[in-house]
Amino acid sequence: MAVALAGTLGTACVRAQEPTSTLEQSQEGTVRWGLDDVSLLSQDPPQASTTTDEKSSVPDAPTPKITTADPNNPNDQEGKQPKRILWVIPNYRAVSANTHLPPLSFKNKFWLATQDTFDYSDFIFVAGLAGISMANKSQPSFKQGAAGYGRYYWHLFVDGAIENYMTEAIVPAATKEDPRYYTLGKGGFIKRTGYAVSRLVITRTDAGKSTFNISEIAGAGAAAGIGNAYYPAQSNPWVKTYQRWGTQLGLDGVFNVLKEFWPDINKAVFRGKY
Repeated sequence: MAVALAGTLGTACVRAQEPTSTLEQSQEGTVRWGLDDVSLLSQDPPQASTTTDEKSSVPDAPTPKITTADPNNPNDQEGKQPKRILWVIPNYRAVSANTHLPPLSFKNKFWLATQDTFDYSDFIFVAGLAGISMANKSQPSFKQGAAGYGRYYWHLFVDGAIENYMTEAIVPAATKEDPRYYTLGKGGFIKRTGYAVSRLVITRTDAGKSTFNISEIAGAGAAAGIGNAYYPAQSNPWVKTYQRWGTQLGLDGVFNVLKEFWPDINKAVFRGKY
């Protein structure tokens, strides 16, 4: 009896422990699945493929194309512009023939106007214009002598400064125009002269397309109008305004022609030294 009772109690204990063991196995399996899920979520996302030199295989963004004259190609040397003409006259706005440049920023346009205004040669040029104006008595109220010459000088200098900044920086920045002169460099005399003069009314946009030259026409006109603020009002201000406007346009046209043919003159007369 004692033996039978002991066997019966042992069997009952074994059966009572079986559900507990099964529950523990189920819980252990659940924990393992949870850990596997966490490990999968914690893995880093797939990286972009790289080449052996640790550079990304994604292509770089395209860069603007800049084309300049080839020094080894004789055809590209036609119309090559120096920074100065005869080592004196500034030629910063001229672009050599067969050359395509990126657009100018406002900062670069402003600096271009500053170079043209405060170049040492400009002071010499204004001195000559002041002497001619005083000799012609274009402003009788300025009178003659050293004092009169000084009045002519500073008025003409301010005229040129305002015109430079209006036509090369302020208006081009507003209209997105390129104030530089692009040399044609080939063709007959009439064709190239007509091209140079036509640049007074035709210019390029910052995108490289042809457009009406608002910078030159409106900029020079605005500069002439501003001059009424510091010129004496003893004569018809509209007449003087148109005279200053026409003078500025005429000078710009002459300099365009000089820029167009200077590479040829330099090559033929000075053998490219200037």
